[in-house]
Amino acid sequence: MKIRSINIAIIIYLFFFISNLNAIENKILAKVDNEIITTIDIYNEIKYLSLLNENFKKIEKEKAYEISKNSLIREKIKKIEIKKNFKSIDIDDQNLKKIISNYSKKIGFSSYEEFIQYIEINDLNLSTIKAKIKVEALWNRLIIKKFLKDVKIDEEKIKSELNKNIFQTEYLLFEIVFNVQKKENLIEKIEKIKKDIELKGFENAVLIHSISDSVNKGGKLGWIKKTSLNPKIMNKIEDTKIGELTEPIIIPGGFLVLKIQDKRKTNEKLNLNKALKLIIDEKTNEQLNQLSIIYFNKIKKDIQINET
Repeated sequence: MKIRSINIAIIIYLFFFISNLNAIENKILAKVDNEIITTIDIYNEIKYLSLLNENFKKIEKEKAYEISKNSLIREKIKKIEIKKNFKSIDIDDQNLKKIISNYSKKIGFSSYEEFIQYIEINDLNLSTIKAKIKVEALWNRLIIKKFLKDVKIDEEKIKSELNKNIFQTEYLLFEIVFNVQKKENLIEKIEKIKKDIELKGFENAVLIHSISDSVNKGGKLGWIKKTSLNPKIMNKIEDTKIGELTEPIIIPGGFLVLKIQDKRKTNEKLNLNKALKLIIDEKTNEQLNQLSIIYFNKIKKDIQINET
């Protein structure tokens, strides 16, 4: 992977001081193999990330540019790999609407229609957003196709745990998954993450540091049942107070820190069959997400990235 530095002063001026998209001169800023990233792509990515996270607008200009550029590079790498594995990178309108509807609810909209209306009101490019959602959906299909057979779930152990815990404990979790570069050490990296959380907010720290696919949801994992969590992760959670971060946890593909947003116990007695299916799904998603990170890091090494 070859990366050359770029002088971004003029580009930043274009993004943040020119409000009219038509006034921006569209230039190629980077190539990811044969996929290009242009001035307009970065402009639209900044608007898209602001849609996902209102606090993104508060990030300093240089950092917002870097986050947007890196987000697009990740997307292009995924798109290149998708093209190698699927005959078509299109999704029919009916299935795409279902995917967008589920996606919009995950980021806080009540319906597909409300999401589309918000895009139109805020002058966002609907076709661009649909294309981005297609890439994520097809990447998830690719990961399932390649790695579902490698997922290991001990159903008997889950059943045993469920029988011990008829009333479930759940945690509302947010994550940051990160790597430590050669010039860094783990302590320094954690301090950087904590500082960015303090100064910029958790969701922006996710955008800056996380390499997980949950980055577009502000790192939100949602309510996760105690019985579905890896024992090593559960031990860290139990040592962490509500509202605080766990100590770094080594996972395949990097390190994980979790924010424990809240905790609750379910009031209704467990439906064991329903709970078993839900926990199997959660554990499957957890393992697939880790395999996704490992696979992405592997294919990234063979990608040529040039910035002009």
